[in-house]
Amino acid sequence: MKHMENLKHFLTSRKLYSIITGFIVAGLAFLIIMDLIIMPYYTNYNKGVTVPDVTKLSLNEAEALLEQYGLRHEVLDRRSHSAYPANYIIDQAPAPRQIVKPNRKIYLTVNTDTTPKTVVPNVVAMSLRNAEIQLVNHGLVVGSISYESSRFRNTVLRQSVAPGDTIPRGTVVNLAISDGLGTRIISVPDVKGMRLSEGQQAILRAGLRVGEIRFQPSREHTPNTIISYTPDVEELTEGEELLLIVAERFDAREELEEGAIIDDSNNIPDNQESIDIQNDEEYEF
Repeated sequence: MKHMENLKHFLTSRKLYSIITGFIVAGLAFLIIMDLIIMPYYTNYNKGVTVPDVTKLSLNEAEALLEQYGLRHEVLDRRSHSAYPANYIIDQAPAPRQIVKPNRKIYLTVNTDTTPKTVVPNVVAMSLRNAEIQLVNHGLVVGSISYESSRFRNTVLRQSVAPGDTIPRGTVVNLAISDGLGTRIISVPDVKGMRLSEGQQAILRAGLRVGEIRFQPSREHTPNTIISYTPDVEELTEGEELLLIVAERFDAREELEEGAIIDDSNNIPDNQESIDIQNDEEYEF
């Protein structure tokens, strides 16, 4: 009982409030010191260095100047430039007059008296985007892009420099790209009566493309068999599309729009004949 009275007295005494207040004040003081003194010192807050312009200087001169400003450097790339002497700075990053932290690394591009070489990658059959990335990664320049008729759109057909050649970096490589259509007139395969998979393969082998596929209920044709195609002509330009009409089971109907297919073959209503006639007229093309 006496312990309870002592605890109650301590909890209501000024001494406890003084201790709590002391902890709060100490915590606030620590936060202020961290914010105004420790962290600014650690991050060099409010201290910056204006990056000097070292382009058009020799590499030795650039190194000395950057060291004088308290900055480090690294030679990022070497390439040939006719307007600069050998071992002179062509470019730098960050750019001149930007403000950076002390001891920041400046990346330099240095001119070389001999042009670096690179091996030309093979970009034929790649997409145009991937080909451009590959050429740039090898230090080459994408030149003119011409389009020619071929089946696979935006695919590289030819490159002006042969793959595997060793050439100077910065060489221009021109590309010929497919426009997705051919110029040859080809015979349209007769795919009527073929199964869908066989007909699709025949169309692709002929140099045409399979377009929209529509399913039509049919009693006369085996399900998944091609009934007809559009345009129904003997010849087309290479790369054009064919729309296919494919048979499906006549006695299959969908009870709900999002429901399952239900087989009504064992439950044909008395008025099925009139419904069949109406359906036949509805699916005529």
